[in-house]
Amino acid sequence: MLKSERLMSLDVFRGITIAGMILVNNPGSWSHIYPALRHAEWHGCTPTDLIFPFFLFIVGVAVTFSLTKRKERGDDQKMLIFQILRRSIILFVLGLILAGFPYFDLSTIRIPGVLQRIAIVYLITSIIFLKAGIRYQVVLTLLFVLIYWGLLTLIPVPGVGYANLEPTTNLGAWLDNILLGGHLWSATKVWDPEGLLSTIPAISTALIGVLTGHLLKSDKDGSVKTVWMFVAGGVLMLSGYIWDGWFPINKNIWTSSYVLYTAGLALNFLAFCYWFIDVLNYKKWAVPFQIYGLNAITVFFLSGIIGRAMYLIKFTRSDGSEISLKSLIYKNIFVSWLEPINASLAFALTYVALWYLLVWFLYKRSIFIKV
Repeated sequence: MLKSERLMSLDVFRGITIAGMILVNNPGSWSHIYPALRHAEWHGCTPTDLIFPFFLFIVGVAVTFSLTKRKERGDDQKMLIFQILRRSIILFVLGLILAGFPYFDLSTIRIPGVLQRIAIVYLITSIIFLKAGIRYQVVLTLLFVLIYWGLLTLIPVPGVGYANLEPTTNLGAWLDNILLGGHLWSATKVWDPEGLLSTIPAISTALIGVLTGHLLKSDKDGSVKTVWMFVAGGVLMLSGYIWDGWFPINKNIWTSSYVLYTAGLALNFLAFCYWFIDVLNYKKWAVPFQIYGLNAITVFFLSGIIGRAMYLIKFTRSDGSEISLKSLIYKNIFVSWLEPINASLAFALTYVALWYLLVWFLYKRSIFIKV
């Protein structure tokens, strides 16, 4: 994307989303977390459940901005697809490194994951953008959520005998166990929130971002674009809320109602950012988030590696017991003067702030690490 074509609001939205990811992934203690910073146990949606679909939505918007000009000027599509595939492979490998660090036990390493899903969704969404016009992009967006709805609610699960949406017995969990058994999320071992089948509707999340990108790149007035985003966002939210009655909103299996509901919220949030930042030109407040957004994948990956390393570095106490570096910092700096739940939040906020210092350092030196 040329610098002149960048939307500051999109970078800010990305930065807020990545900061949110780091915040919810790094509490001082997993035993002391405010409800809003937890994922819903199964059906339902908390603010934390909005973060990942927001990022996939942003991926879709960015696809439109980054590929439109190259598509229109007739760049060699084989080369474009090669570059897209290369980027997807790098993202997927980074996800595997994050999942395997530091032991890299190939017999149990988790194959699905956040970066892995981003890689797959980015690959498929980009190819659809290159090969299909807007009308077909709309059709595929609807088709993916409808097909997924049918798969999970109509097809009997082998070994169970009926279609269901339960954690361990739904069709997605069955497929993950068949194809990825032993390589699933360690917290469950029998199902994965970034499983294979639920990647289908996740593509629709990104495609809604692609369609939003078309609107943002159009010649319409900025105020008109803002109104259309708010209207479309409201329609999607309402549609997802209504569909929840038949196909419950659920992040863990990325239900079709969840796609519409969260994409609607993403549209509204982007419309808010776009209106204030790119239309009204109120930008100063947003610069820290823009800085976060310009090195989003880098800070997400490194914060995950360092966060895990802090658990692994151990110190021996005077009584012979061991304590991790993270627990040492958390208990001595935060719990010493705050209630546990506030100490846990303060630790997470401090972690977000410390990573901001890194991205600020990179920003000041015009270093933007891309994959």
